[in-house]
Amino acid sequence: MKKNTLSKKFLRKSLGLLLTMCFVQLQFGQVVLENEVHITDFGLHFNGSKVSNTSSDNGSTTVYDYVFGQNISAHGDCIKTYGDYVFMTWYRGGKTDRHVMLTRYNTVTGTMATIEFPHTHTGFQNKWWLGESHNTIAVGVSPLDGTIHLLYDMHAYSASRPSDGSLANDYFRYSYSIANTATLPDAEFTLDKFVQNTTGGYKHLRMPGNENQNEFAGLTYPKFFLNDAGELLMNMREGGNNNGKYKFTKYNATTSTWSNFIDFNELNAQSQSGVDFNWGLYGSIKYVNGKMRIGFQRRSADNNDRYQYQNGVYYAYSDDQSGASNWKNHEGTSFSLPLYDADLIKVMEPGDYVQTTLANQVYIVQGFDWTVTDNGDVHIISSVRDLEFNVTKNLHTYKPAGATDFITSENFSGAEAIYTAGDDVFIIGLSNGRVKVEKTEGGTNNFTTVYQATSGKTFDHGQVHIDNGKLYYYMMENASGSAQPLYLQIIDLDIIQEPFRVSLTSPFDGETYDIGETIQISADAVNENGSISKVEFLVNGSLFGEDTTEPYALDWTPTTEGAYTVQAVAFNGSNETVSSSEITVNWQIDDPNDLTGDIYRIKNFVTGKYLHSVGADVVESDDGTNVAAGDKEWEFVLAGAYYNIESKRDDRGILRAAGNPPNDIINTGFGAPREDSDKQFTVIYNSSDGTYQFETKNGSNYIYHNANGIIEHVSNTDDRSKWIVESTTLSIPEVETNAFTAKIFPNPAEDAFAIQLNNVSKASVVIYNMLGKIVYKDTMESDRIDIANNGQFKSGLYLIKVTDDNQRVFCSKLMIN
Repeated sequence: MKKNTLSKKFLRKSLGLLLTMCFVQLQFGQVVLENEVHITDFGLHFNGSKVSNTSSDNGSTTVYDYVFGQNISAHGDCIKTYGDYVFMTWYRGGKTDRHVMLTRYNTVTGTMATIEFPHTHTGFQNKWWLGESHNTIAVGVSPLDGTIHLLYDMHAYSASRPSDGSLANDYFRYSYSIANTATLPDAEFTLDKFVQNTTGGYKHLRMPGNENQNEFAGLTYPKFFLNDAGELLMNMREGGNNNGKYKFTKYNATTSTWSNFIDFNELNAQSQSGVDFNWGLYGSIKYVNGKMRIGFQRRSADNNDRYQYQNGVYYAYSDDQSGASNWKNHEGTSFSLPLYDADLIKVMEPGDYVQTTLANQVYIVQGFDWTVTDNGDVHIISSVRDLEFNVTKNLHTYKPAGATDFITSENFSGAEAIYTAGDDVFIIGLSNGRVKVEKTEGGTNNFTTVYQATSGKTFDHGQVHIDNGKLYYYMMENASGSAQPLYLQIIDLDIIQEPFRVSLTSPFDGETYDIGETIQISADAVNENGSISKVEFLVNGSLFGEDTTEPYALDWTPTTEGAYTVQAVAFNGSNETVSSSEITVNWQIDDPNDLTGDIYRIKNFVTGKYLHSVGADVVESDDGTNVAAGDKEWEFVLAGAYYNIESKRDDRGILRAAGNPPNDIINTGFGAPREDSDKQFTVIYNSSDGTYQFETKNGSNYIYHNANGIIEHVSNTDDRSKWIVESTTLSIPEVETNAFTAKIFPNPAEDAFAIQLNNVSKASVVIYNMLGKIVYKDTMESDRIDIANNGQFKSGLYLIKVTDDNQRVFCSKLMIN
């Protein structure tokens, strides 16, 4: 089996460096250290004592006391890769400096460029002399426009926290660059490429978009990640340790704005029937193996159970590429957002593996993480300590792809983090201060050491980032003082691509289409040692059809709604086969009366006024903008055979068709679903003008905008009873009817490739390299274009953007070997 060409080239270039490095390591297989880069000697570190949060300055300029933990540089979501670059955030030490720094390392040229920002480490609740390990700097890069985004963890501060009001205009910190800054030459990679605020600084109190300002209060633990389309997403936790929620937002590279937040769970869960206590969560949202997923441990507000802090292992995933809907637990059971009852997605209980039954004697804090392989194997690690009997157990809970249940093994040495690359699972950490890598095949517990450094520098801590089969380990060296050295190690994990392979390129897993549409099932098939004779497509495990020539594709028009599995099987010249991963595609009968799954502004057809929730009243509003915590946003929730209409403002609840005073429409404070007849509505779609009417279950009246401006429920059915629903586009899980798609093949390519349009005969094509530069432009006058390499495409990853005459855009990635 051969390694991909790009990795071979890099290894040859790095050979001289490896021979000269005074760094000895044991090597297992072909996992090798490619490079070690010295970033700085001045990474901020809290080298003093752990003190109370009311302590005064110790008077030292070098000894930096702290409140929570010692680490602040090379900590948090502080490292990302983009193209040939590695981006790292840090604070410059020592104690009297503390400036925010962003370093970009070029893996090809070996050069670095660093930007110093004028703002500094905040300290605990704005007490700069108290080191605050939560105040990390998350970094994200949008491949779609080359912008850089920085978020500073302010540990759930708000206008009133701290109570002295000193951070009333500084409780949320966000910095962002202009387009294409990520790939500028080193000399142009400077502070002025970042957008200033109104006072000339580089800290912004919100992220650009339509979200209300109070949604940016009380947030902590920021993390950026990308989906398969190259879209940048960010999630944070709002609230406290035992009453917190995860929320996420997506960056729109076209408008340079962020979407409104989507809440995974909700605060004050105890307000819902069947939930006994409020709870918070400790874990992460990640986008891995084509899906947005979440894994966490729960911290309950119940202070009298066995658990001192966290309990349980919880996991779920979304079949909607945006993560806005179609969430399921590990058994495939669906649930709606926001989640109130965490037990719906519980996997296992680490506390079951220890003896104690006493209150607050089960300690589950450290050693939790999770990952999912390309094959779909789910792996979760956790640790549990029995304080009564002084016993600690490290647990590895995993579910092989296709299995029904999880397996939990106590034969596990423990780790702080777990990672995946391809179908392999890695434990990466520091052993005696030096990098150690263990590996197992996905769906197994057979961890073996594949890399262990045995001499050279020792490190105190670090953060791991894995991309394209490479480990980027950003670490702080063991040293002294409040300014200590930072290093980057790049290690090749020896990820080998199979020479004979096939993968589905459309449709995407979890997509939903309407009955009556025709879509294309297509696949990429590659045989580096021979030919491809045909590709068969299986639907629900049975042969649907085959294609013997590129592009390997068939049209598909189901007539029965339901969930269908799709898989591609490639045949080589010797009739040997290889299969793609299986995906699920949903087909439904289009029901325009079903408005569930999105959030809307509701505007009257005649007056153009919007429904506005004000206290218990529902009143008219001139526009739907300046939304205050969702008081002009509404969600339709199925309640029996009818619908509740629920305000997205947390304290308003669902609408009620009241009888006293007569014909009043009011907010109730009750959350959906509720099946009281005065809180249920029938949704009626009017195809002639695209409007909706909302008929009450009790009295058969309609929500109506009276000429005097009052919103009420009456029997009138004229145009004032008609409403236009405007999606806020928080979630669009359904694929656009008549969606524009194209096929790129072969992919990966070497000497040439083709672009095949689907049901379109004209389009423009732009191809970008991973530096964001345009390397190819053309106009397609037919439904296919063949593009020869001729040396213009070097080995690497490219983004292809195809735009048809109706300005519909199709984006895809292309790998050139």
